[in-house]
Amino acid sequence: MKLGIVFANTLGWTDKSAAILGNVCEDLDYDSVWTVEHVVLPENFKSAYPYSKDGKMPGGDGALVPDPIIWLAYLAGVTTKLKLATGIVILPQRNPLMFAKETATLDLMSQGRLILGVGIGWLKEEFEALDVDFSTRAQRTEETIGALRALWTQESASYHGNLINFDNMKSNPKPFQKDGIPIVIGGHSEAAAKRAGKMGNGFFPAIQDSEELLKLVKIMKQSAEEAGRDPKEIEITFAANFDEKVLETFVQVGVSRLVVPPLGRTKEELTDFLSNCKTQVLKVTG
Repeated sequence: MKLGIVFANTLGWTDKSAAILGNVCEDLDYDSVWTVEHVVLPENFKSAYPYSKDGKMPGGDGALVPDPIIWLAYLAGVTTKLKLATGIVILPQRNPLMFAKETATLDLMSQGRLILGVGIGWLKEEFEALDVDFSTRAQRTEETIGALRALWTQESASYHGNLINFDNMKSNPKPFQKDGIPIVIGGHSEAAAKRAGKMGNGFFPAIQDSEELLKLVKIMKQSAEEAGRDPKEIEITFAANFDEKVLETFVQVGVSRLVVPPLGRTKEELTDFLSNCKTQVLKVTG
C-alpha cells in the first residue's frame, strides 16, 4: 500500500516550509504529495462545497491556496523521488495548449514524477470570474484530457472536439514519461467514476464513506470494461481511514494508495503524525 499526502499545499505548508514537508515524506517513504486548487475564491460565494456536510469550504473565501503547479515545481527542486500530484487541478479552467506545455515542462524537469489529478470543479462563481462556461465543464474536461494527450505524445498534434479544436501544433518539450503524464480522475459522483473508467489512469474518489467507495469503484470498473479497458490498470487513491476492518476492505477493492493531510506545525509534529499513520497502515497491509 502506497502512502501520500493530500491538501499538501495548504494547512500551513504554503511557502518555503514545503521543503520540510517534502523531506519528511521522503524520509518516511511516502510516495506522493497531492495539491488542491482554486484560482480565486469570490467573496461570500453561494455555491455549496460538495465535500462537507454543511456545504462550507474549510477556510471559507479567505483560504490560502498556492498555485499547485508552481508549488510542485518548487518541491521538485528540493526532493528527489517524491511523486508530484495535483489532487485535483480544475481542468476545464485551463487552456489545454498552455497547460500541456506547463505540465510537460514540470514532468521533464522532475524526471517523470508528475501525476495529473483532475476534476470538473464545483464553484460556479469562480468559473464566472474566469469567463469559463460552468455548464459545459464536464465536456470541456474530457476534451481537454484528449487534447493534452495529443500534445504530449504527437510530434505534430491535432485534436477535434465540440469545444476544443486545433491542427498540427508542435508542443515541446515532451514529458519525460514517454506515454504522457498519468491522469487521475477525481470527484465524488457517479459521472466521475464513469469518466475514470473510460479515460483515467487512476481514480481518486473524493468521499469519506467506505460504502460509497465500494459503489463508485464498481461503477468505475464497469465503465472501464465497457470501454474495453482492464479495470486493474486504473490505480485507486483514497483518503485514509485507519479502522482495521475498513483498511482491509480498501485492500480487497483495489485501493493501492492512501492519502492523509499534513497535520502538524513543525517538522517534529509532522514526522510524528506521518509515522503513526504509516504504522497503522502497515499493521493491516504489511
